[in-house]
Amino acid sequence: MLLLLCFLWSLGSLRSDLLRNLTLHPLPPMEKQAVPFALLAVTASLFALIRRTDWPGGRRLLPPILVGLGLFVAPAVLVSLSRAWVPELMRVALFSLAPVFAIVLEPYIGHVAGTQRRGRLPAALAAVVGTLCIFPVEIPRSPAAGVAFGTVILAVACVAAANCQAVRVVIRTPGKPVAPLAAIAGATAAVGLVAASVLMEQPFLTWSALAPELAWSAVIELPGLLLLFWLMRRMSAARMTTRFVLAPLITLLIGLVLLRPSLTLRTWLGMVLIGAGVGWLLLAAEVEPEESALPLNLNHR
Repeated sequence: MLLLLCFLWSLGSLRSDLLRNLTLHPLPPMEKQAVPFALLAVTASLFALIRRTDWPGGRRLLPPILVGLGLFVAPAVLVSLSRAWVPELMRVALFSLAPVFAIVLEPYIGHVAGTQRRGRLPAALAAVVGTLCIFPVEIPRSPAAGVAFGTVILAVACVAAANCQAVRVVIRTPGKPVAPLAAIAGATAAVGLVAASVLMEQPFLTWSALAPELAWSAVIELPGLLLLFWLMRRMSAARMTTRFVLAPLITLLIGLVLLRPSLTLRTWLGMVLIGAGVGWLLLAAEVEPEESALPLNLNHR
């Protein structure tokens, strides 16, 4: 299922190549991102209502709201602030740090598992090195570029921390559907991104611009978001954040099949390192730690 999520995500990267001239008036970036989250909120709410699921109230509303803000809104805003100084391919390379941050933060934010994986940090670093072989990162040449560089890294850390928190919230409510969490987080993300778009962009809303976004989101983006929340009960945060490494790799492989370019030795080495690092993170044998807060395994399938 993680591979399916990464495949759907990679299609989003190839959208401009696959569906050229889909719309003459595309929505601004953050307004566009709000569309699938609005669909997620509606879909998850309907599912929760059909199953008559209890909704969290009071203080229990805060964790899913923080998940929506930390996992979706804050990273989008931070990336938008750095867009003029950090190119897209460089942002892809920097987001490969997400598994590293998740591994470091998981014991403090999302440590509710009774098992650990040996060598996770070296494996995550190998995947980062592999990504840098394919998408090189240039050293910032101005103070503004340096601040923007750090802003993207802050966005990556924010995603990793929110992913740890989301897994923790889901695991601590065993037996309860994830739909209310997804609905609240999706609604928070949609409202937050629209508000950010109003403040930072020049939003506009016409049916000719909205209709293609709704269609694409319903077919590609929404299934990916539903898979993301479904996986939260079945994977640790560190394993889930490998999507930031796997999705660019799948995009590259699709490009190889369609375009058949000649690859350098550095690119091949990067692909091998990514495969080895991610493979170790996903498939390495689990071992019991000396001390465990709760005897609950996050990594069951």
